[in-house]
Amino acid sequence: MLLSAGTSFSAATCALGDPSWPSARAWASLPAAVDAPWWRELTAQLGPWLQAQWPRPSGARPSARSTGTAVGDADFAGCREHFPNGQPPALPAGLTGLHALCFDAFAVLYSSETRTPVYVAQRLNRASLQAARAVGRSDHFYAEARLPASARAQLEDYRGSGYARGHMAPAADMPTEAAMAQSFSLANMVPQDMGHNSGPWNRIEQDTRQYVMRARGDVYVFTGPAYLAARTSRIGDSGVAVPSHLFKLVHDPATGRAWAHWHQNQAGPQAMKPISEEALVQKLGIDFLHGAD
Repeated sequence: MLLSAGTSFSAATCALGDPSWPSARAWASLPAAVDAPWWRELTAQLGPWLQAQWPRPSGARPSARSTGTAVGDADFAGCREHFPNGQPPALPAGLTGLHALCFDAFAVLYSSETRTPVYVAQRLNRASLQAARAVGRSDHFYAEARLPASARAQLEDYRGSGYARGHMAPAADMPTEAAMAQSFSLANMVPQDMGHNSGPWNRIEQDTRQYVMRARGDVYVFTGPAYLAARTSRIGDSGVAVPSHLFKLVHDPATGRAWAHWHQNQAGPQAMKPISEEALVQKLGIDFLHGAD
């Protein structure tokens, strides 16, 4: 099955400035400071709405939990470091044809149904991005030989399609030449609107790197496609599915902050405001921070 929409929430106000953002700490302390029957009743009624308006505080979990199970550690045995506490996301029930792929600098949960990732996971920090600045771009795209031939996207699928081969783990994040080369696997790509790829999405990738450079430690990033259109377009003989939307979830364990970028797969003048982690969980049914503290 393709990932489909759940209940939509409005965009949250989630600043991308200084990592020590005070409002998250203030919200986290409020429930502990008020312990009265009227408060418990009020928060029970308004809690889901409030959580959709502000990023989750440290230690809190999303209100919209996945009913599925996580892809286990054994499936990502060679790259658990790309996930918070080594735990991959919990998935909704019914997803089939999944393949867990480890790369040096990222991990891919790949769908043989869409011929694209379900998500791509990265662990970034200041040192890795500083190293990436010295690595030249490869631009050598290739079909992922570790996948069954019947499940792969092929180079020919993208030729003449009008879509860019859009990186989910950006090439500019790659800290070594080997990681750079691996980032051009088609298992790390989706058919992306060319204007979106070079415009607002490129801006989001740059902003994410800027945040990581200011962060106190590791930052975890999940990027991928969503298929919410009534009818999904496909390209090439392999039938690579064209996503209606793209997402990028950023989680900073040092501050407990998390926010998500949610964009239609089309050209636009600028990046949209981020949404909350909870809103993204509602849309996709994936609990990305399943293993987070």
